[in-house]
Amino acid sequence: MSDEADGDEAATDGGDEVLRASDIGGEGPPIDEKPYKIVFEANKCFGAGKCAEVADNWVMDVASGMAKPEAYYIGEEDLAENVRAAEACPAKKDAGVIHVVDRRTDEEIAPDPHGDGTLSVDW
Repeated sequence: MSDEADGDEAATDGGDEVLRASDIGGEGPPIDEKPYKIVFEANKCFGAGKCAEVADNWVMDVASGMAKPEAYYIGEEDLAENVRAAEACPAKKDAGVIHVVDRRTDEEIAPDPHGDGTLSVDW
């Protein structure tokens, strides 16, 4: 089994280039207003609902049975609850599919399974 399959490698775009959080989604509101971004691997969510239990920003979609955030760009006041949601997510063998990123540094705050701030998506 390769290191990447174990989740030990940073996410790539299918080539050798590492994905950065700023590569995903739009520009969003001004960084000074909403300095954090949620990157959600919806294709890996299996509907455990742990995120919705710990964070008001996360709701379960009745039609799909999957979670979804109400906001993808958040401020300091919403950071702690979204970090809890990212850390509570059991998908990807507890590496989670909710990623909280600091837009100022482009580093993953949570869940940060690599421990180095690199974005841990794997699509």
